[in-house]
Amino acid sequence: MTRISILGIPNDDNSSYLKGAADAPALIRQELHSDAYSIWSETGVDLGAEGRLVDHGDIGFDGDCDPWELIERHVGQALASGDPLISLGGDHAITHPIMRAVRRRHPRLTILHIDAHPDIYHAYQGNPRSHTSPFARIMEESLADRLIQVGLRTVNDHHREQFRRFGVEVIEAGQMGAGIRLDIATPVYISMDLDALDPAFAPGVSHREPGGLSPRQVIDLIHAVGQPIVGADIVEYNPHRDISGLTATVAAKLLKEIGGVMVRNARMNAV
Repeated sequence: MTRISILGIPNDDNSSYLKGAADAPALIRQELHSDAYSIWSETGVDLGAEGRLVDHGDIGFDGDCDPWELIERHVGQALASGDPLISLGGDHAITHPIMRAVRRRHPRLTILHIDAHPDIYHAYQGNPRSHTSPFARIMEESLADRLIQVGLRTVNDHHREQFRRFGVEVIEAGQMGAGIRLDIATPVYISMDLDALDPAFAPGVSHREPGGLSPRQVIDLIHAVGQPIVGADIVEYNPHRDISGLTATVAAKLLKEIGGVMVRNARMNAV
């Protein structure tokens, strides 16, 4: 049986506007396991099957160790089994240390980054670890071969300079049509920022940006990935901004669909 690992990374130290994303992992888990919903994915995978989900709990941040070292170490331990890992943030800054651990296991790798924001500032408010900067660090350290960013709608001139510098492939929200298919030939890491979605679907984020994607568009994009998905993160859920737990429900749904494709593609590659 293909297993899926889950790891909570409750860290929002580098959020630039509002804190709160550190409280997200427990609430996403609560929705994932709620009796109100099926835990089957649309791709026909029962994530509730015995042994399917391996939950490594949450990383404890006590201040005695650099959070980046803790994240990299715990992610590496979770990946040691060979199972794909879904990390629950936390703000988007955590993707940088996650990718340090992921890259050690995958010499060929494409990141599919779904977000309203490029998060590729060289630094923001003087902080190179800002949640607006992880992909600058990731590309500087060659932690991926390709970076594909989908759903963007806040691009400025600095971002465009960074796109050129790092060879980023961009599909802005206004370019999103039905049935987009990405030509990817390597294993894939999905970084899912919930503010990629229009605030009508996911109000529980710190940086609401109208004009975003629908859950259906994001799910269809995930389903279209044909290569192994070796890891993913779901970040920037801020429960303090949510309405009736709507965003937590969407986050849990996306977790199920990412997990379902992880299992589906592992089966396909095993044949």
